[in-house]
Amino acid sequence: MSEQEKLIVPTYYHAINWNNVEDAIDKYTWEKLTSQFWLDTRVPVSNDLDDWREKLSPLERDTYSKVFAGLTLLDTLQSQDGNLSMIEDSRTPQERACFNNIIFMEAVHAKSYSTVFSTLLSKSEIDTLFDWVDTNVYMQKKAEIVNHYYQNGTALQKKVASVFLETFLFYSGFYTPLWYLGNNRMINAAEIIKLILRDESVHGTYIGYKFQLGFNELSEKEQEDFRNWMYDLLYQLYDNEEKYVELLYDEVGWTEEVKTFLRYNANKALMNLGQDPLFPDTAADVNPVVMNGISTSSSNHDFFSQVGNSYLLGEVEVMSDDDYDI
Repeated sequence: MSEQEKLIVPTYYHAINWNNVEDAIDKYTWEKLTSQFWLDTRVPVSNDLDDWREKLSPLERDTYSKVFAGLTLLDTLQSQDGNLSMIEDSRTPQERACFNNIIFMEAVHAKSYSTVFSTLLSKSEIDTLFDWVDTNVYMQKKAEIVNHYYQNGTALQKKVASVFLETFLFYSGFYTPLWYLGNNRMINAAEIIKLILRDESVHGTYIGYKFQLGFNELSEKEQEDFRNWMYDLLYQLYDNEEKYVELLYDEVGWTEEVKTFLRYNANKALMNLGQDPLFPDTAADVNPVVMNGISTSSSNHDFFSQVGNSYLLGEVEVMSDDDYDI
């Protein structure tokens, strides 16, 4: 065999070509995801310390902390298992790139809660909090149900589990910071939540869209069978989530309001998947203070001191010799 023949090998890898995009939604999603980039370290959570110490009762602080601990577990699951499990089912190389971006941002989300903890709580309080969430029966069951499909499900089942987690299960936790935001308390921690909400909105819509591409390829009988499985899974998750909500919110008296919010977002998750809503609850039934907070519209703060949910990157201009003419 000649030296030239030795250099001729089969091609196993292909360079990603963003100038030849098969699905325009991939390109749009990539641009949306990258334009929304943010980091928790730019949000001045320490400005909430006065609210935390003076305006929240011990019971409220306990509820608030446990809510954020639960959110940490879910975002950890998404960054370490959920989105990784869906990468291999990507239809295009650009979709794979989008999932890589989503995985990183889910890790940012999980870390951002620790930024809140380190600002508001002592080390011993943080350790106790993580022990609580790591042993909470409802949190662990929720993670176990969803991760079962990440590890063993079909490509479509994984996407359903992900959308249910991001557009439905997160919201029993999001309710608390949004309620305080609407009452002008803990507004900087809430800015982190609004940044996360903005990301999750894209994630849920994008993964739901990819689900619909595969679902529409099924026969009518296969669609009917899959739809029955999907709604059964939603009922199973909702039954567990009701118990989790009761544990978190019974003492502060918010349980029924949070359940309404949860059902409203379960319907949104189904709509992301191209399915009919299940519950009668609509936006009009949700506490208007919380609905106002869920908006991901712009609320920029001063660029040098704070970053709101319209996180902006500075623009750079190359200097020239003329810049030194004073």
